[in-house]
Amino acid sequence: MKRGSYWLGFILGFLYILDSITQVNASIHEYRKEAFIPQSNAFFFHGGSEGLYASKSIDSSAAGPDDNPSKGKSSIRFENVLFVRTKESSDKQNEMQSKTGLVEAIILEVKDREKIGGAFMKSDVICCTPELSRDGSCNVGEVIIQKDLDNPEGPKRIQTFFEGKNQEAKMMAKSVEINSTGMYYLYFMYCDPQLKGTTISGRTVWRNPGGYLPGKMVPLMTFYGVVSLAYLALGLVWFLRFVQFWKDIIQLHYHITAVIALGMCETALWYFEYANLNATGSRPMGITLWAVTISAVKKTLSRLLLLVVSMGYGVVKPTLGGVTSRVLLLGLIYFIASEALELVEHLGNINDFSGKAKIYLVLPVAFLDAWFILWIFSSLSKTLEKLQMRRSMAKLELYRKFTNSLAVFVLLSIAWIGYELYFNASDPLSELWQISWVIPAFWTLLAFFLLVVICVLWAPSSNPTRYAYPGEAGEDFDEEAISLASGVKVTGATDPVTGLREGLEEDKRE
Repeated sequence: MKRGSYWLGFILGFLYILDSITQVNASIHEYRKEAFIPQSNAFFFHGGSEGLYASKSIDSSAAGPDDNPSKGKSSIRFENVLFVRTKESSDKQNEMQSKTGLVEAIILEVKDREKIGGAFMKSDVICCTPELSRDGSCNVGEVIIQKDLDNPEGPKRIQTFFEGKNQEAKMMAKSVEINSTGMYYLYFMYCDPQLKGTTISGRTVWRNPGGYLPGKMVPLMTFYGVVSLAYLALGLVWFLRFVQFWKDIIQLHYHITAVIALGMCETALWYFEYANLNATGSRPMGITLWAVTISAVKKTLSRLLLLVVSMGYGVVKPTLGGVTSRVLLLGLIYFIASEALELVEHLGNINDFSGKAKIYLVLPVAFLDAWFILWIFSSLSKTLEKLQMRRSMAKLELYRKFTNSLAVFVLLSIAWIGYELYFNASDPLSELWQISWVIPAFWTLLAFFLLVVICVLWAPSSNPTRYAYPGEAGEDFDEEAISLASGVKVTGATDPVTGLREGLEEDKRE
């Protein structure tokens, strides 16, 4: 019964994710009969927040007849925004009155947040009251906005009125040009308590001078383009080595090749996904789904590669033995958790990824990553101990280098996680949006350089026996003799045949 409930919950969660996929378009923020939230003496709805660059001045004389008039412009466009109040609220109004309710759209840069409400009047209210209106600084029933004569581009308001007993009020289609670079917030607000229960529908389209890509994501498009070329270069070098020593290829080399190929596909797909999103304003679902899935597969295979290498697969032992099922199970669980996180993060509205939903999806991935790290270092410890007992000096040196490199990458990861937590805690309003792209970029670069280290240590060569399991060489050989021939000095070695026999017996017992 419990197992049935578990699978039912999983299926419902997956269907929810699929349903969210059909609701999203890049910088297009959709509103579907959303409710307003009470705050102080006002009711508000968060309509979106994005980093926007200032509009670029375009020489009109150089513009062609086919040029888009919005080219080089940064703006927020309101499309089909509709406010619907309750019937009880509309019935209380006078049918002859032209204005019986007011809803305001407030656009403000984050640095101007103190100009909204009565903070500058030493009051915690948001809407103007009769007492505050006596000095003429605000109008009753409107949101208080402090005007700055030195900054006419400060908070902007767009007013929409209900008429008579009408339940609906449609906002006029309007495009607000942005002439100052910053993080912008959009709020819909009303002050009249009689409008309680009002809902909002429609959408707003946010555009940067270079396209629809949000400001904090613009550098990522270039970044993924560069990294895809780096993966291509790595793949080319690896392929040449692969072909040159194809007779000496071991099973591990095929796993490394798969990870390189997935890395190339992943970064190239993200680049094309961002490029299309920037050009059209909507996500190409086919490319996005492929990018998300390949990204999850690549992350999973990368971690499994580190794990099986740490266990000595193909080097100390020919198979993983009884732990194979556990390794595959961990990989499957990690893929599902990573796929769910990627789907919601990349197919959800860009700024509408709620904190609680993110925690619920991030925590399983973080827990599984920690599990991978513990298992990897535990396996490395056992592998190093086994190699030391067998006095396999060439392999021991190889694994020491791998362990040291991995330790450096783990320390870098821990340090970066600390920085990321500090960054997010010190920037709750995304004021540092122009450099926030380095957070996801770091993890992509870290994975790439770790893959480079593995490629260097396990590169195909004419002497694969320095890291291959003896059985893969086609015959039982004297590993120590090869180590000596490779320039690695071995002292105090015992009979190599006896050592090899003892090693094989240990593997059988495992």
